[in-house]
Amino acid sequence: MITIKNEKAVDLAKKGRILSGMRPTGRLHLGNYAGALENWVELQKDFENYHLVADWHVLTTKPGETDVILGNTIDMVIDWLGAGLDPDQSPMFIQSNIKEHSELHLLFSMLVTTSRLERNPAVKEQVKDLGLEETMSYGHLGYPVLQAADILIYKANFVPVGEDQAPHVELTREIARRFNTIYDEVFPVPDIKLTKFSRLPGLDGQRMSKSVGNVILLTEDPESIKQKLRKAVTDPQKIRMGDPGHPEVCLVFNLHEKFNPGEVEAIEPECRSGKLGCVACKDNLTNKLIEFLEPFRKNREYYENRKDDIIDIIKDGDKRAREVVSATMDDVHKAMKFG
Repeated sequence: MITIKNEKAVDLAKKGRILSGMRPTGRLHLGNYAGALENWVELQKDFENYHLVADWHVLTTKPGETDVILGNTIDMVIDWLGAGLDPDQSPMFIQSNIKEHSELHLLFSMLVTTSRLERNPAVKEQVKDLGLEETMSYGHLGYPVLQAADILIYKANFVPVGEDQAPHVELTREIARRFNTIYDEVFPVPDIKLTKFSRLPGLDGQRMSKSVGNVILLTEDPESIKQKLRKAVTDPQKIRMGDPGHPEVCLVFNLHEKFNPGEVEAIEPECRSGKLGCVACKDNLTNKLIEFLEPFRKNREYYENRKDDIIDIIKDGDKRAREVVSATMDDVHKAMKFG
């Protein structure tokens, strides 16, 4: 049985509050880890962290797939725990269980123009990638406003994101300033904390996505890792052994930089000179990734047999989140003299 201490002492002497979240898409991959999860685990040492399962956000692109959300939520939270998130320090909760998010979203939607939302480059890119130019919903256009409510309802001081999410946080900052100007100083204007490896490319060199199948899961088995890396794209100009390489454009070298940093200085000149072939380079990376991901696989085995405990962790996170948002909404209602 997992014990949740829930001690208030863990919040003392922190440098500020952080709100982060992910859509529940099931098991996580290397891109999720490098772009967000690794950073969350590190930040919980110094900051008061809150992490939400952004299940309402799933509806913006897949409104008919609600039947898989709960299972995907449990799978995702297991990977959060397996990576080192501590439920004592970092409450984990489900967005739709905290109804105040929707109220603040509605209020914020009155403070932003549709033209401002249509200019959001992150939304434009997602709509293009999914081919939704002619079918984008009202909720999809406005989901950055819901994201602003997610962040500000916890009065977050910092938002750790990848570079692709930075435009959303900038909109959040604008909404906070506008609310504070029109009504009263309720919300801190949160700062963006970018992750260095905010975007790892997929194994085909394109954007990493499970729907495309170009990912390595955190709990991928060794043989699968080996097979996937064999097919990974490399430097297109390095066709045969002896050809000089260009590691700056090579996906495999990019993964070495992240998951095998101790050997990068040796790999780079050998690649450039042609002494190191792509097959040997991939084999080296395969061994490093198998070793790196072994703890994730073991942790998943542990939590897979304790799913009731995962539900308890989420319920505790919901309770702690409600305490925060209730106080925030009291401040909002007082500032607006309304509600």
